[in-house]
Amino acid sequence: MATKYNFLKPYTFKNGTTVKNRIVIPPMTEAAALENGAVSQDELKYFDIHTGGAGMFITPVLNVSNDGKGFEGEPSVANDKFMPGLIKLAHTMKQNGTKAIMQIFDAGRMSNSKILRGTQPVSASPVAALRPNAETPRELTEDEIEQIIEDFGQATSRAIQAGFDGIELHGANTYLMQQFFSPHSNRRNDKWGGSLENRMRFALEIIKRVQKSVDEYADDKFIVGYRISPEEIEEPGIRLDDTLKFIDVLADQPIDYLHISMSYAWRTSLNDKSDDEPIILKIKQTVNNRLPLISVGSIEKPADAEKVIDAGIDFAAIGRESIREPNWVQKVELGQEDSIHYQLSPTELDSLGINSAFLDFLNSMNADLHWVDKKEAKDNFDKEIGGVEGN
Repeated sequence: MATKYNFLKPYTFKNGTTVKNRIVIPPMTEAAALENGAVSQDELKYFDIHTGGAGMFITPVLNVSNDGKGFEGEPSVANDKFMPGLIKLAHTMKQNGTKAIMQIFDAGRMSNSKILRGTQPVSASPVAALRPNAETPRELTEDEIEQIIEDFGQATSRAIQAGFDGIELHGANTYLMQQFFSPHSNRRNDKWGGSLENRMRFALEIIKRVQKSVDEYADDKFIVGYRISPEEIEEPGIRLDDTLKFIDVLADQPIDYLHISMSYAWRTSLNDKSDDEPIILKIKQTVNNRLPLISVGSIEKPADAEKVIDAGIDFAAIGRESIREPNWVQKVELGQEDSIHYQLSPTELDSLGINSAFLDFLNSMNADLHWVDKKEAKDNFDKEIGGVEGN
């Protein structure tokens, strides 16, 4: 029976918010917003199809300021003019008890002057990312850093006013919050860089400013989450020891969960091949029940999600599988696991709300969507339009 799964049990946060189950849809870029960052009808259609089953649904990332935009088709929360669309988005996502969480960020050096319409991207220091065609960013001044922190606070206020149940700070996937923590992208010698403590400061100040907005505008059940990537392969770069020290500090901050961004939930260290303990278990030990954890990465079948919960992790996030099967939770609840779709046919794209921009983005990321017929899928890409486990 469906009730045998612990991931179907509700979870209550320390602030009193109860989430109906332990399944999360993580933030996944769909590149379908309007050019100016407004929510599109295509996005609303996608969310209407895919919401209602998971306990929490996290939006694709929204930029908190105009110069923080990271890619085309990215929705924005940088201005009040976006509020009508954001209100519709929150309302659409909050079906059947699903909690709607808005992920927010600044892309920093992971943007470029084309996306920013001629403006040079910025970062903690003028160090280019180690990726093809990366532009060297301009180093942020202290006043600009303070303004970006304020932008996160204003974005949180808009999320609250739009009706979202929470926000997730995107401190992962090499974007600006991670850039300040990383010794590769942060070579500063002021209070924002240098020591481990100083490299933590930007994120901690953002959390503080976000909490100010929550205290002022939200009720006491608004959720604040933080997403983090445990390691970098750059030299110098983020190593697990520093991350665990940072997580130890984060666990005492006014946040409600920690979301661990990895392509495989049980991944071990990228840098220390002799360490065979999954990173998520190291983080669990460090957090020591102070915060709930969300684990993501190649979780597809009910048994995959249950393995996460059975290991003492509080939430399991299903990414690519939620694209293929919007009724994953509902089918498990009804004992209809045999009818869950684990493959995708190009003929199903419209019924799944996957427009050509989203499909184009998935193709550019080489996302393995488990096509029913790979030749058919390639032909469809060529004819129609030309890891995704979270943006």
